[in-house]
Amino acid sequence: MNMKNTIKKSPVALAVLCFLIEEPMHPYRMQQLIKERGKDEVINVRHRTSIYQTIDRLHRDKAIAIQEKKKNEGRPDLIVYEITDLGRNAAYSWIREMISTPAQEFLEFPAAVSFLALLTPEDVALLFKQRVSALKKTLARLEDQFQKGASLGLPRLFLLEAEYQRTVLAAEIEWITSIIADIDSKKLKWSMEELREKEN
Repeated sequence: MNMKNTIKKSPVALAVLCFLIEEPMHPYRMQQLIKERGKDEVINVRHRTSIYQTIDRLHRDKAIAIQEKKKNEGRPDLIVYEITDLGRNAAYSWIREMISTPAQEFLEFPAAVSFLALLTPEDVALLFKQRVSALKKTLARLEDQFQKGASLGLPRLFLLEAEYQRTVLAAEIEWITSIIADIDSKKLKWSMEELREKEN
């Protein structure tokens, strides 16, 4: 049976499997590590339940197994999970595939950009300026994290995802800024009326 067909690949599932390759642990510890290591910048774990749902699915798919249940005074038992051979093989396979093969990711921003004609150039310039402002804040936060990591003597290997994100954000800011400049200088302009006339 092909493990690609039996275990659903996702960034959250990859994180769970990779943490368990390090050592057996309970879900709460995984959540702590995601925060401590800044993985929440690259993995969508906004909903706490997403980790638990992923763990349940990986357990059902036999990628992970329960190692032990620890008594937790007055609260539900802490379940400690460990990786299985199937899960270990899946994690290494996914990492290799995710790095070597670009996936077609359908992001919101390019989808919205494909319908800019419905807005006026002035609206687009204003919205793009708001986006640049938000991106610059994110970039500053990433820069701060990167500098803290470097000052703690973390090897560059552990800062590569922040480095990648900084590069991508800087490129997006540069591109959006060039579009704003083109709209402001009227080098890029459109109207729904003109576009409709061209269609007929």
